[in-house]
Amino acid sequence: MSHDEIERRTFLKSAAAGAAALTVADPMAAAMTAADKAAVVAQIAKQHGQTVKMLQDWIALPSIAAEDKGFPEGAEYMAKLARDAGFQRVELVPTKGKPGVFATLDVGAPTTLAVYFMYDVKQYDAAEWSSPPLEGRLVDKPGMGKVIMGRGATNTKGPQMALLSALHAFKATNTKVPVNLVLVCEGEEEIGSPNFKDIVFKPEVEAALKKSLGIIIPLAVQAPNGTVEVNLGAKGVVEAELVSTGARWGRGPRADIHSSLAAKVDSPAWHLVQALNTLVKADGHTPAVAGFFDKVRPLSPAQRRILDASIPKKNEADTKRALGVDRWIDDEPWEKALLRLVSQPTINIEGLVGGYTGPGGKTILPHRAVAKIDMRLVPDMTALGTLQLLKDHLAKHGFGDIEVNLSGGNDPTETDPESKLVKAMVTAYHNLGVEPLLWPRLAGSWPGVIFTGAPLRLPAGLFGLGHGGGAHAPDEFYIIESSNPKVAGWDGAVKSYVEFLYTLAA
Repeated sequence: MSHDEIERRTFLKSAAAGAAALTVADPMAAAMTAADKAAVVAQIAKQHGQTVKMLQDWIALPSIAAEDKGFPEGAEYMAKLARDAGFQRVELVPTKGKPGVFATLDVGAPTTLAVYFMYDVKQYDAAEWSSPPLEGRLVDKPGMGKVIMGRGATNTKGPQMALLSALHAFKATNTKVPVNLVLVCEGEEEIGSPNFKDIVFKPEVEAALKKSLGIIIPLAVQAPNGTVEVNLGAKGVVEAELVSTGARWGRGPRADIHSSLAAKVDSPAWHLVQALNTLVKADGHTPAVAGFFDKVRPLSPAQRRILDASIPKKNEADTKRALGVDRWIDDEPWEKALLRLVSQPTINIEGLVGGYTGPGGKTILPHRAVAKIDMRLVPDMTALGTLQLLKDHLAKHGFGDIEVNLSGGNDPTETDPESKLVKAMVTAYHNLGVEPLLWPRLAGSWPGVIFTGAPLRLPAGLFGLGHGGGAHAPDEFYIIESSNPKVAGWDGAVKSYVEFLYTLAA
């Protein structure tokens, strides 16, 4: 056995041993705890239909910050869900934008866990869906089983409702939750969380968070083959809108004109395309912005060992099938593609809009064109620093007229694998019969740096069995009845939170 494998197994065994040692210390307390947990788990199946309906009802009420839709109703509904699940103190938290929700469930336990929720969802075009996006219809999905399909199903109302359903099981059986809970929820995650600090650093919220040993995001973390990752961080992100107009450029039209005039009038749309083309190298993906890689911290030897241990256990064919792709960048091998995913920052075009996009043609020369981009960041890059690099780059290359509007951004996060939070995750998964893979960082982003950075410096992570897909896309889904015994369905996802709370208490 290699040194790396010994090290990895030692870590996993030590995490499991912590809970076991406490269980042996007080046999009577352990027996009472086991009986309580059995009652709660038994309740999960009894309330299956009721809690799935609760998820459908939540999907039917979308809050879309980008469209200013569903406010303040979304926050008020979130507050109701928290009260119904047993949180004693629940309040709306005003911000300069959409309101947040702060809630506490205090059972007098020695351990407190913080939980991050978002009640907003991405936009949708119903015409692109095979099932109405707000219906939450139960449909059969080949290779997956019976799924609930709807906007927010997996990102992240499904996993969040699974955690709330676990609390309903405690409540229904009159069983005390084994840890105190602090819930912090926002309604602007999908536009980059511009006002989230207003919620987190409200004095009573910050004080409650400081008592927590860490914070989790409920998420369906299982891959289609049942494997589970314990991510030790997440990439940061900058979301921005680049706007090219004739008026600001001083060239091209100030209003749309006939396309025949392209023979003598400059095009703001082409101007934007040319600007975008300078952001990456000729390969179409490597960032070409000066200084972009200057603050990129290389993977540490410990992170390399984690990758060496975990990559062989990931399934390339399953991943390609789930993503609907056939090849990786430059036809790279699976191992190199995963290394790139973890370690490299990116510049991505989310969307391009300019001129006429309706049916048929319309021969115009547009006066305005817009590109929506995102830049994913790794330690030690910062959102504001990277945004400035982008602005400097555009100015240097003759595109200083292009308007850069920041829509949101967060710095990367990191969590110590030796933290109690991470060890409890690993132990809980083991108790559920799953061998988790440690992973250096999630390729996606969330506003976790508000928790992991100063002054809170909390461990943070994603947790939850189950699988979903289609986040931000048509036909978003979350598995309710799994056709793969290795992948948890709804009841299994709910049970995973029960197990985690008991494990954390130990």
